[in-house]
Amino acid sequence: MYSSFLTYLKEALQGELSGMEAHQKMLPPGRRLKTMGDELSLVTPSSVLLLLYPEGEQIYTCLIKRPSTMRHHPGQISFPGGKAEKEDHSPEMTALREAQEEVGIDPSRIEILGKLTDLYVEVSKFSIQPFLAWANQRPTFLINTSEVEKLILFPLTDFVANEIILETELNTVSGLLRVKYYPFNSEIIWGATAMILSELIDILKKHKRPH
Repeated sequence: MYSSFLTYLKEALQGELSGMEAHQKMLPPGRRLKTMGDELSLVTPSSVLLLLYPEGEQIYTCLIKRPSTMRHHPGQISFPGGKAEKEDHSPEMTALREAQEEVGIDPSRIEILGKLTDLYVEVSKFSIQPFLAWANQRPTFLINTSEVEKLILFPLTDFVANEIILETELNTVSGLLRVKYYPFNSEIIWGATAMILSELIDILKKHKRPH
């Protein structure tokens, strides 16, 4: 049913991506997308998983809300993921391991389609590699409450048809910032997550709606 859609995504991810342009669209003020030479030794490699799955007339992706007790980005909306560990043989393995640990996604039941544009998060010195994956149906999620406060199932189809970007002021580690964000169910999706999501939405906009 979705074979042509998946073929399109695989080919799009192999082609020239609009990552930098999409990231700039949602970049918080005063932040930069490139590391400086003296920062390279401080950068922490990390990966996230953008899992797509169909349900009804929608294609969803899975987001999580991080507990306010987390050291990095507390209380923020993110994709399942985290920093690379020694046992990870590749950045892709990091994304799969973290997604399984945080929300119970079974790696054997999903297909990795490719990778979106890498993203550097200046404030936390994380370098993020976002991997796009597909499941034929909604996964059986199992929430790790020590790492996830809430699971958010985000309806991509609606946002591709009507991308809503708003602005608000937020208290951040850099002080009060006026940021662009995606609104969803009273949540504010901003920062790195919104930047990665922006690139995915741009890719999906270029494809006719699957049916």
